Amino acid sequence: MTQLIQNLILGLLLSGVYALVAGGLTLIFGVMRVINIAHGAFLILAAFITYSLWSALGIDPLLGILVTTPVIFAIGWVTYKTVAAPLRTAPMASTVLLTFGLALVLEAVMGTIWGNNSTAIRPGYGDESFTVAGLFLPKAQVYGGLVAVLVLLALGLILTRTWLGRAIRATSVNPDGAALVGIKVTAVAALVFALGIAAAGAGGAIVGVLYPFVPGAHYQWIARLLAIVVLGGMGSMRGAVLGALIFGVGETLTSAYVSPSWATAVPYAIVFVVLLIRPQGLLGTRLRADAVAA
Repeated sequence: MTQLIQNLILGLLLSGVYALVAGGLTLIFGVMRVINIAHGAFLILAAFITYSLWSALGIDPLLGILVTTPVIFAIGWVTYKTVAAPLRTAPMASTVLLTFGLALVLEAVMGTIWGNNSTAIRPGYGDESFTVAGLFLPKAQVYGGLVAVLVLLALGLILTRTWLGRAIRATSVNPDGAALVGIKVTAVAALVFALGIAAAGAGGAIVGVLYPFVPGAHYQWIARLLAIVVLGGMGSMRGAVLGALIFGVGETLTSAYVSPSWATAVPYAIVFVVLLIRPQGLLGTRLRADAVAA
């Protein structure tokens, strides 16, 4: 029982990281209807920036989020202004191709600056654990998971308690109606894109502490993140959190009780079964086209 509780806690901590990054991805889709294939590349870029701050300046990687997140936010805003702005009105297939191309460019830039060798961030607490009532909890996972939850809560407060959050929700539900009441939809879209990328930036700093990474690791992360948001329902923040919980706990329990080699396969199998029963995801809503097809 102790081992099960320990694995459940570790799964929940991992879920917090997944929810933070997947929340940024689903936020961008909810407002812009853009599937940002470059989201994982921005996550790895943030991990490399965090690594540079840690190795060159000795800044703790989790405290470095205070630097990394604004930097990635600025990069996201510039990316929207220079590349992503036309995607709001482009066919979805075009958005996938363009953001995939952006991911390849980011991968090349990272490879040029940092190289293609495996990189890891190992702070002093990286090999230490808390011992509580017979439970052994790695400090890196505990700190990383708690920081992810705090950042996710801050994002939730922005979306639910601020004027920007109300503008984002209005733009997501009805862009034309939002424009009629004075909301600058294009400005909101730019902020949403940058905010979603910033969430990936905060998550990337945490991921860099938990896992080794290379520039090409973004493929694995975008596959995982897309599965999470599709499972929860595209465009639903609550769905992203629920999907992240299923993925994080599913991966941890599978790794502990079945085999680490099956840790990623089982959550994807869950996604497959859920989508057979509910194609719009657990908390997603049917589009008009879906209803007609049904």
